[in-house]
Amino acid sequence: MSRKKAREIALHLIFEMGFGAFEAEEILIDRLDQSIMQSIGGEIALYAGKLDEQQTAYIVEVVKGVAAHLPELDALIEQNARGWSMQRISRMTIAVLRLAIYEMKYVSDVPVGAAINEAVELVKTYESDEAGAFVNGILGTVARALDSE
Repeated sequence: MSRKKAREIALHLIFEMGFGAFEAEEILIDRLDQSIMQSIGGEIALYAGKLDEQQTAYIVEVVKGVAAHLPELDALIEQNARGWSMQRISRMTIAVLRLAIYEMKYVSDVPVGAAINEAVELVKTYESDEAGAFVNGILGTVARALDSE
């Protein structure tokens, strides 16, 4: 399984956490269980196949990391989504932004440009081209701010 697929699975789990009913640890244990992955894999191609250790480690790192840094990530989204409140942004777009900003700040082997490009592609898959432009704008602003730190 590629990093791209692992990122998409991590996005699904971060999205699910956005409903507030689950904690990161609970979601990771439940959703990354091999029998659960196999049962979902029959319906959703993304979940077909076995996760290798590297991909599982990446998913666990980013899901737990997003959960641990949630207030900071949301503050960055709010600061850079000029004219938009968090209530106006879809949950999927917020999940994409949380994941990308976490990668940009805390995942050393993901270049900032790659985090932005992957986020734009993911949000276009689940939302729209307009959401892609919105995410690109926010992440570009965050990237410039991170460069100046």
